[in-house]
Amino acid sequence: MRHFGHIAPAVRKRLFYREPGEFTPDSPARLLSAALGATLYSPATRPRLADDVVKQGGRGVVSMVLCLEDSINDADVTAGEENLVRQFADLAGRPGADLPLLFIRVRVPEQIPDLARRLGPAVRLLSGFVLPKFTAERGLPFLEALTTAEAETGHRLFAMPVLESPELLYRESRVETLEGIFRAVDKYRDRVLALRLGVTDFCSSYGLRRGPDMTAYDIQVVASVISDVVNMLGRADGTGFTVTGPVWEYFRVQERMFKPLLRQSPFHEVQAVALREKLIEHAMDGLLREISLDRANGLLGKTCIHPSHVLPVHALSVVSHEEFSDARDIVRPERDGGGVLRSSYTNKMNEVKPHRAWAERTLLRAEVFGVANEDVGFVELLAAGLVD
Repeated sequence: MRHFGHIAPAVRKRLFYREPGEFTPDSPARLLSAALGATLYSPATRPRLADDVVKQGGRGVVSMVLCLEDSINDADVTAGEENLVRQFADLAGRPGADLPLLFIRVRVPEQIPDLARRLGPAVRLLSGFVLPKFTAERGLPFLEALTTAEAETGHRLFAMPVLESPELLYRESRVETLEGIFRAVDKYRDRVLALRLGVTDFCSSYGLRRGPDMTAYDIQVVASVISDVVNMLGRADGTGFTVTGPVWEYFRVQERMFKPLLRQSPFHEVQAVALREKLIEHAMDGLLREISLDRANGLLGKTCIHPSHVLPVHALSVVSHEEFSDARDIVRPERDGGGVLRSSYTNKMNEVKPHRAWAERTLLRAEVFGVANEDVGFVELLAAGLVD
């Protein structure tokens, strides 16, 4: 699979200086964690789930979570598990289907080995499990269950803990909770693919809900948690993990209070005014701003609950030609001793030692999302990737 693999090769050639690289469920964890992109959630109870997975894979989705937790009614858990077993068997009978990385979001640790056994040979299609409301105390049993399931099936399985518990939100318990989470995930580092932020649960603790005109970073109590999670769990010194961005809840807005957040000029320049209007109508201007703030704050990838959110996440994850040029210059072997150099775009200073970690992360992102041609921006990537 590859990002933007659903668009024609000739179009990719026009858009990319370096095309997105291919990867598989067996690729190294470091690569997969960067490649997750927009992770699309779907209730596990959907009767045509296998068809949905194939459809979304063909539209550019590379990671999906099939949810047995908050997205379904408590009374439907057993039916959801049975449906997952049937739908995985269906998918296993479709050789050659373009499937995304598939994860199951469970409620309790016991579901992990139980589902892995019940999936039978179809477990080969499963990349791992999403672990809800993760803390050290609640999370370790999930990670131990994952290890058991992996040993029983002989199939590599990853964990994606969701950081969403009140203990993490409350100031008086936050640092202790983060320290416990770090110890837990560090112990199972080779199986923790990414840490996911559950901002909806954070807001719930205070009776809050951000509107379509605001981002998670405008809700200060939430922004402070994101900051501390990145501070303690997302460091670039080799101890950190990939942390993914929070879900965007909106996909159509009837009325807005503030002006749209998208400038007109980038769309006029490529004759895409209608695309701008469509994005604004569907609250995508707020989503685009939040994605940009995610990346600026050290997050990579995003939880998505609607297929229309996938392309914006991927388009804004593509590395610009300018970013790539800077990153490549910084990591050249002859620069190992440090120093300062002028950007090849002659518009900024690149200081080798302080900017090296940024450069390495940028080059990893370029490996999976590609590098745009010099004259290609996010508007062209959005327009080219749209599927009817």
